[in-house]
Amino acid sequence: MKHIKFLIFIAFAVTFSLSGFAQTNLTLEMIYKQRSPIATQALTGVKWLKDGNGYSRLESNPETGGVDIIRYDAATGDKSVMISATQLIVRESGKPLPVSDYFWSADNKKMLIFTNTQRVWRYHTRGDYWVLNLEEGSLRQLGKKLPTSSLMFAKFSPDDTKAAYVSGNNIYVENLSNGNVTQITFDGDKDIVNGTFDWVYEEEFGCRDGFRWSPDSKHIAFWRSDTRGTGIFYMINNIDSIYSKIISLPYPKVGTTNSAVQVGVIPITGGATQWIPIPGDQRNNYLPRMEFIPNSNELMIQQMNRAQNTNKIWIAQVGSQKLENIFTDTDEAWLDVKDNIYWINNETYFTWIGELDGWRHLFLISRDGKTVKPITKGNFDVENVAGIDMDAGYIYFISTLENYTQRDLYRAKIIGDGSVELVSPAYQKGQHRYNMSPTGRWAIHTFSSDQTPPVVDMVSLPAYNSQRILIDNSEIKKIFDIMGLQYREFVKVDIGEIVLDAWILKPIDFNPAKQYPVIVSVYGEPAGSTVQDSWSPDLFNQYLLQQGYMIVSIENRGANVPRGREWRKSIYQKIGIINASDQAKAIVALGKMFPYFDMSRVGITGWSGGGSSTLNALFQYPDVYHTGIAVAAVPDQKLYNTIYQERYMGHPDTSPDGFRDGSPITHAAGLKGNLLIVHGTGDDNVHYQGFELVVDELVRHGKFFTMLSYPMRSHGINERENTTFHLRMSMAKYWKDNLPAGGR
Repeated sequence: MKHIKFLIFIAFAVTFSLSGFAQTNLTLEMIYKQRSPIATQALTGVKWLKDGNGYSRLESNPETGGVDIIRYDAATGDKSVMISATQLIVRESGKPLPVSDYFWSADNKKMLIFTNTQRVWRYHTRGDYWVLNLEEGSLRQLGKKLPTSSLMFAKFSPDDTKAAYVSGNNIYVENLSNGNVTQITFDGDKDIVNGTFDWVYEEEFGCRDGFRWSPDSKHIAFWRSDTRGTGIFYMINNIDSIYSKIISLPYPKVGTTNSAVQVGVIPITGGATQWIPIPGDQRNNYLPRMEFIPNSNELMIQQMNRAQNTNKIWIAQVGSQKLENIFTDTDEAWLDVKDNIYWINNETYFTWIGELDGWRHLFLISRDGKTVKPITKGNFDVENVAGIDMDAGYIYFISTLENYTQRDLYRAKIIGDGSVELVSPAYQKGQHRYNMSPTGRWAIHTFSSDQTPPVVDMVSLPAYNSQRILIDNSEIKKIFDIMGLQYREFVKVDIGEIVLDAWILKPIDFNPAKQYPVIVSVYGEPAGSTVQDSWSPDLFNQYLLQQGYMIVSIENRGANVPRGREWRKSIYQKIGIINASDQAKAIVALGKMFPYFDMSRVGITGWSGGGSSTLNALFQYPDVYHTGIAVAAVPDQKLYNTIYQERYMGHPDTSPDGFRDGSPITHAAGLKGNLLIVHGTGDDNVHYQGFELVVDELVRHGKFFTMLSYPMRSHGINERENTTFHLRMSMAKYWKDNLPAGGR
């Protein structure tokens, strides 16, 4: 259940003329029917090349209507055409391939082109793949005998002689020299999934690409999911035909049966699959990560128990039934899946992020699991690894030592005393992101803050010298200011037990002698955060400011911010309880801090988990909140999926009180104010079922409310013509009708 941002900015290169802008009265038509005037440029399609001294990216070719693939030198910025759009022209059509994504072979002599894509759940992961051989100048399609747009996750073998891909839930290997195709799995169908994943693994573990080449290019390791026995959820499409169409979706709800998942290894020539004999019930354990250890025929597999509070690291050998549990991570609440793993010293040690001392730190673990050494120490969290420089012995990571709304780059010696060093410029207060080269000697750096649109530059490491600006977006800030748009004010809120971060957006022509209605923008669950000092202007919020509203967001305990284990895990088995309490206490405290808050006009709104938080606020604290708009909410936590909800709440059989007390539907009788609930009937993530159940409960208690359904829209409620505009128009009208705007 992920936070859905109110405005998704399209990243494209565009030059604005400031003469056309002035103090602007925004309209919803301007926001949702015209191109955004504050859409920022971004550096897209970047792929670092093998030597780490340059990168490639896509650039449009106006002469052909296609794209060129350009090489940029990291040190000088010099550019050259690596692949021209003319090389991507398909003979039959006479037109260049539209490129959705591209992938280099290990030797940078071949390229995979991903095109003609189709959406699978949230992302476009199915389509057609073509191979461009730069030495031969040939361009040909993979899997030509398979259905159009059916290939998934095609990738070159490490020796660059073959490609493997998934189609129809089976895995195929294609010889690049002669085009011969070998199907290596045969049982894939609507129930058996090979080489990719079922809905819940994709949504909650981020698992999509479900197979791996062995380093010697002789085997493929893959996940197999048996969805038989998993509950089927049915959605109904009533609008695309005169008869209803039933859409079935294997979806394990809280406390029910999961898919049976296993890992197998198969030769690329086909034959018998070697199933890795990981112990335990396949339906009550998860296998969220699996990778080959570099330069070996060994697999490193992470196995999490159903409660997700134990993660066992197994090493399996291709061609052997030997299995070794080298390390086990545990937590009394939950564990997150571990990425950012690097192998060093000839694969004798690997890096690990764990919370062994109450803070999330980097560790070095020996291949046999007997030695665990801290790489970082101190009262701070490592958020993620940005890159590694093996030659210099540094590992780079993102963290914050002072301000939880900001992020900086730090480094530590891989083998050192645990001390860390700030790397990103101290004067740039905001958030830093890095796309590091394979060598760790170069990085594409993006900096932004609430008042600074993204600035992208090239930096050299380890000295951290900025070589040149790649994108500055300074024109966007000028337009933002000329239009009279508002920046956020970050504040601290003491609620007694703890001090929380929050931000405030003040109305246009703000007068501190008056009182204004307040709309709280909430998420509140462990999967995300809302109070971050980064460039993320929301024109719908700016529209509301111009109508005379004040917008506030508060970061309650349990939000995914680097404030230590105690902060994050305090919400365990208390979703809907501790976050609802923190939010209510914080808005009351803000009302006391700032007399211009009109506490008789307090609204709240959120999407997904934020929709659930909105319902809990109105139902549990009806004297604090007077109007709310809940979008795509989960009214009953037992309706959501096993992986997400059980991770944070436990099993309903062992924590029934938490599921009951944290679910908004339990408190529906408490509603006093105005409520608009919104949902898409085609939501495969948070099902329309919950919407109907909370409606039924509100009716049972005789509560007046307003409901708005969007036929066959998914969780983002953005498909089909005019949907986003209609939704925002409806929300704006509801605020104006039920939470009177303007200062008093």
